[in-house]
Amino acid sequence: MLTKNNNNMKSTFYKLLIFAICCFSSSNLFAQKFEELAQTPPMGWNSWNTFQTNINEQMLRDMVDAYVSSGMRDAGYTYFVLDDGWMAMQRDSNGSLVADPKKFPSGMKAFADYVHSKGLKFGIYNCAGTHTCAGYPGTHGYEYQDARLYASWGVDYLKYDWCNTDSINARDAYLTMSRAIRAAGRPMIFSLCEWGNHGPWLWAKNVGQLWRTTTDIHAGFAQDLNNGNWTSFGVLHILDLQDHIRQYAGPGHWMTYAEDKAHFSLWCMLAAPLISGNDLRKMSPQTISVLTNKEVISVNQDSLGMECFKYYSFDGIEIFVKALKDNSLAVCFLNRSSRQQNINFDWKEHLITDTVSKLDIDFNKNTYVLRDLWAKKNIGTTNKPLKQTIGSHEVLMLKLSKVN
Repeated sequence: MLTKNNNNMKSTFYKLLIFAICCFSSSNLFAQKFEELAQTPPMGWNSWNTFQTNINEQMLRDMVDAYVSSGMRDAGYTYFVLDDGWMAMQRDSNGSLVADPKKFPSGMKAFADYVHSKGLKFGIYNCAGTHTCAGYPGTHGYEYQDARLYASWGVDYLKYDWCNTDSINARDAYLTMSRAIRAAGRPMIFSLCEWGNHGPWLWAKNVGQLWRTTTDIHAGFAQDLNNGNWTSFGVLHILDLQDHIRQYAGPGHWMTYAEDKAHFSLWCMLAAPLISGNDLRKMSPQTISVLTNKEVISVNQDSLGMECFKYYSFDGIEIFVKALKDNSLAVCFLNRSSRQQNINFDWKEHLITDTVSKLDIDFNKNTYVLRDLWAKKNIGTTNKPLKQTIGSHEVLMLKLSKVN
């Protein structure tokens, strides 16, 4: 886990929750996608943030083994996703993609079989453009051929990027690939990595199971990173961009240790896919404890599929509320400020209402037990004011369960 005095751990966790927020979409009668997939946010691992194109079969097999031995699989993580750089620089004489024979001497089908043998599902990457972001062959014009190839390899998840797409219509490109996956006949999660430039939340619910809403994420909590001709966002910037599009989320559709927990908590509150991007072979016990906290994960995986909303904001303190099944709810107090803050929150002075999730809670009429999801213990009820000290960039994440 990243701490201020541990540089080795610093490189481990900042790559944790990959890229940016994705929303996951609801089912529709006329959907192209396989509707039964991703009824809760997908959980998994992706190779890009740590390794970029520097991947090979043996290293990735070791990563699969670490995925399992770390407890991530048992905590609910399922997908193992290869990002850009797995293929040769040219298609073969039949126009088919070819796994780089130096990186994958056993071939992609053999590697997919190894992933499946460990009780995981296998994901792969390509791009809607003529070339991928790293310059490898893209899928534009080869959608049906590539989908059939992925199906023959046993692919369960396709991440589909948006580089080198000049003059290509985003909605049409992603719809074509979605139809190609359907025609190939193998159920695959379709992840639209379109960066949010063309408002995918307005049209993608019938096309894929999840879509990007912003540019890439980076290892900062409160700061963005200028990469020259583009900017990657910090955690808080991405968080702020979600508030006006939360109604589109639904079923089927890094830092100090404190910031790591805050990041993970907020992504769970947002019902975002949990896709780690760190070196699984080198995780500290703290990193594992964050990634595998089943009580926090349960908020993310709640079958109601509701994204949180910002209930309160004042002087650097923000309160997020997420409706859960069984009339319970999650409440996350975030300290965005650079100083420690004390909160004194009298539940009975606050009504919690929300038109999207249909919440209508009066704490004068009903009592809720407060469960601290990071401390893993009950800390009282809503009959008394909540008094807590929250450090800079820390969270207090609670589950509230109604007392019968």
